[in-house]
Amino acid sequence: MTGFFSQDLLFGLMGGLGLFLFGMKIMSEGLQKVAGNRMRKILAALTNNRYVAAFVGLAVTAIIQSSSATTVMVVGFVNAGLMSLVQAIGVVLGANIGTTITAQLIAFKITKFALPAIGIGTLMKLFCKDKKNIYLGEILLGFGILFYGMSVMKEAFDPIKGSEQFRQVFLLVDNHPLLAVAIGALMTVIVQSSSATIGITLALATSGLISFEGSVALILGENIGTTVTANLAAIGTNVAARRTALSHFLFNFLGVTYMLVLLPYFVEFVNAITPGDADLVVTTQQQAHEFGLAVGDKPYIARHIANTHTLFNIINTLVFLPIIGVLANLATRLVPGKDSQLDFQLKYIDSRVLNTPPLALSQARSETNRMALLALECVDETLQFLDKADLRMLESLRKKEDLLDLLQREIIDFLVAISQRPISQEASREISSLMHVVNDLEKIGDYCENLWQLGERRIEQRIRFSSVAEAEVVDLAQKTREFVSFIQKAFERRDQTIIEKAQFMENQIDTLEAQLRDNHIQRLNTGECSVNPGLIFIDMIHNFEKIGDHTHSIARAIIGKK
Repeated sequence: MTGFFSQDLLFGLMGGLGLFLFGMKIMSEGLQKVAGNRMRKILAALTNNRYVAAFVGLAVTAIIQSSSATTVMVVGFVNAGLMSLVQAIGVVLGANIGTTITAQLIAFKITKFALPAIGIGTLMKLFCKDKKNIYLGEILLGFGILFYGMSVMKEAFDPIKGSEQFRQVFLLVDNHPLLAVAIGALMTVIVQSSSATIGITLALATSGLISFEGSVALILGENIGTTVTANLAAIGTNVAARRTALSHFLFNFLGVTYMLVLLPYFVEFVNAITPGDADLVVTTQQQAHEFGLAVGDKPYIARHIANTHTLFNIINTLVFLPIIGVLANLATRLVPGKDSQLDFQLKYIDSRVLNTPPLALSQARSETNRMALLALECVDETLQFLDKADLRMLESLRKKEDLLDLLQREIIDFLVAISQRPISQEASREISSLMHVVNDLEKIGDYCENLWQLGERRIEQRIRFSSVAEAEVVDLAQKTREFVSFIQKAFERRDQTIIEKAQFMENQIDTLEAQLRDNHIQRLNTGECSVNPGLIFIDMIHNFEKIGDHTHSIARAIIGKK
């Protein structure tokens, strides 16, 4: 009989946990599809105010129902230079509170709605045409699967309530808080989801297998285990991103440490503010019917555990928010190294000068020149990458392209804001020209991206050009680079006498590109070149020619013809 029950437990736990995790994934992905892009924009636009950062982290995580997704996003932002270490710590502190919403939802006795939610969610996902309704269907489907998995796990534990062996095992958890913390952390590391391990804890506790105090210790351990996700996401990132992930571990670990010391008082506090006796056990069929549970279950413990999870993270956030700087310094000492990164902040634009349009326009011009210098750097690094074929250079190139995209958005928004003020016709024309310049500079970044992706393909597929083809690409690349450099300097000087030279350089690039195409066709005909290298060669010279086109377009904008 014991073997039957242990197999039943194993299969029920595996299946229930699998359903819970799958449901959590579908629900979180659905929520992120509905709100994800807006969440990323909100995170990326944070100020340095630590309290605002914490609130945003809380809100974002509560909406997308995944602290892992929030912390991974934050690590990505820090890695890209979009967010400072202090900002990131604030967001992650808030995310810790936001993730407790899952436990609060699970604590509601809504398991009976799991199957209808699965049915309605599936119908919406399969038969709705509108994307928003499809995403809402995914949320509902995930929600239903999550709760159904929860009920499967709970039912798996029900048959072992009378087993003395299992009671002895769980008594260890109840009597040794440090062991319970270690088990909670290990479980979370293994399943990579604090929500799932909290689900298991709720199932164990509701089935009457562990006491409330034992559950609290498990919850504390799960808060340590969940930090592993961010630390895994930080592998291979820059120093600041690794410091962010370490900070997540530090404040959860330190929080658990002081909470263990204060454990009896903390348990007493949770009991005081949560209705019902956490360790009350259903003893009669009448009670079981009244609570919608089985005999031996604990009807109030789920809410106590959910409140424990939420309160621990609220208290921990309140403790560490005022000393984020200290935490950042500690993380900096523990992860030494100089972090070289691009400045992803606007350097010259300040929205406070919008009421003085001439000054605002001057700032926009300076920021655009910064963007032009960055585009030139992007071209230079792309040529170096094509020459050296060093994949380690791609991270820097991606960051530069991301910064070009960011600057394009911010400068255009700023120029639009200036245009809505009372301005002269001359200022209006300059705004129009600057918009063209900014858009063309961003396009140069896009074509650089195409070029390094082609270079990446060459490396992965081990494609080699003939010495003649290699020399031709270098020649065209150099002429393109010279054109971009010439126009950047002309923009900086506001030189209006450049159009003849710009037209000459553009014609030179166009003529050379056409000539190289003809040469390539001849090599194909004579068998000197094969198809795969040829396709990459044609794509490369086409992208250089497009950079030339957009550079010439900038020249036209400089002299006021665009």
